[in-house]
Amino acid sequence: MDIGWDDLVGSALLGTERRRPSGVVGDAEEAAAGLLDAAAAGVVRRRAGLRPGVAGERPAVAVADGRAELPDAARQRLGTLLSDRSAGSGGHRRGSAPNLAELLPQWLAAAREEGYAAPPEMLPALLDAARARTDLRADALAFAGPRGHWLATLNPDWRYALRAGSGAVAGPEPEGPEQVERLWEEGLFAERVALLTRLRLTAPDTALELLVATWKSERAEDRLMFLDSLRTGLSAADEPFLEQALADRSRNVRATAAELLSALPESALAARMAGRARSCVSLGPDGIVVEAPYECDAAMERDGVAPRPPNGRGERAWWLGQLVDAAPLSTWPARFGGRTPEQIIALPVLDDWQPDLHASWCRAAVRQRDAGWARALLGPPPAAAAPLAAVGDPAKLLSILPEAERAEWVAAFIAAHGLSEAFQMLGVCAVPWAAPLGRAVVDALDIARDAGSYPWSFSGVMGLAERCLDPAAAAQVAALAGGGEEPPDSAPGATAYWGEAFQRLSSTLGLRAAMLGELRSG
Repeated sequence: MDIGWDDLVGSALLGTERRRPSGVVGDAEEAAAGLLDAAAAGVVRRRAGLRPGVAGERPAVAVADGRAELPDAARQRLGTLLSDRSAGSGGHRRGSAPNLAELLPQWLAAAREEGYAAPPEMLPALLDAARARTDLRADALAFAGPRGHWLATLNPDWRYALRAGSGAVAGPEPEGPEQVERLWEEGLFAERVALLTRLRLTAPDTALELLVATWKSERAEDRLMFLDSLRTGLSAADEPFLEQALADRSRNVRATAAELLSALPESALAARMAGRARSCVSLGPDGIVVEAPYECDAAMERDGVAPRPPNGRGERAWWLGQLVDAAPLSTWPARFGGRTPEQIIALPVLDDWQPDLHASWCRAAVRQRDAGWARALLGPPPAAAAPLAAVGDPAKLLSILPEAERAEWVAAFIAAHGLSEAFQMLGVCAVPWAAPLGRAVVDALDIARDAGSYPWSFSGVMGLAERCLDPAAAAQVAALAGGGEEPPDSAPGATAYWGEAFQRLSSTLGLRAAMLGELRSG
């Protein structure tokens, strides 16, 4: 029988009683058997007649990774962490078992710092992990190296690694000016951003020349991203280009250029904004007098002042804030008779302008990374009985201070006020936490346990402690894991839950110590 495949399928769907293929005879049972025989013959014929596909072009060979191989113990540890990376998710109570998923970021950061190459056989799992967790990408993709870049080009699921901006997998470095220019002119957007970012660290003038050469032909959204790359290595040499960008067609590009110029205290824009801010803020016999602008003129708009305030904000306060934000902080000691930042902040501000003025100085201190003004605006940590009335964002101001001073300030704050307002501040402290800060956190957790609350009320801080406490603190934490008597006013079972939480923290610190030892044994 020579029956077409479509006829066989049609008969199978409709039944041989309604549609019998040609050549199939007999009663119903014989017709059904004949149909199956014909289908079997048809399958053999279709398979036997299948033409092999044309072989595709072989992929290019991956660039060699010259970094050192992982020690065996570290390699096994990475395999465990990658296979258990979903542990701890799902919102279930964790008991006393360490959360391996939270250890993976630390392991990757340490491996990257030690300069190891990722084991080739673990690259797929590593790229999958970085795909699932954006917080892993910067370290995971740097650890994956050029082999990771090569692999990511072969699998659509890993394309994120090629367009992840500064967190993208490092591709082969261009050799020589010609390759650099070719990559800049012909590369993918992510490759061009990565190139610009790298050059800003090593050859900022070259990066600027590349950007200037193609600036007018770039799309507005690309111009914005490229301009943002200039934050790295920003210097007075960038000022002429940024001044030109103030006249860009895109409002966002103009705003970013103005922000970058205001971070250069010697720039012409900073001088213009200082002049405007001085005309609004002066020192009278009773304190600081503020006369906010009555209009936002064209020159102010050209220098990046947004004319329309957000909902709920008055126009004059909005314009004043932008002027003071962009004025160099060196403006104010000269404006106020040579006073120090501490003396200026202590001056009374008339007519309820203090919150606006001090908040602007906070933003300026962060933008200009002025530790002196940040220190003055923060002041000493508030005493235990003092009300918490933060000006600006304390965490951002703290981020400017030296690491040791930052840790000391936060430790004193926690000792006075506990942990409820300290989470953001802890997040900007250097890791591992300095010993005084670590002791303050553990002591505050112990006090919270004695107060009878449940440990999950402090789950955010506990998670930070697992990642940031120095492993040397494991003994102090283990001593708290033994539990004790239930406080009379505590929540039911709280002491046992705290015991589990401290046991988990102690175990995690022990694992972190082991991980670091394995990575440093090579």
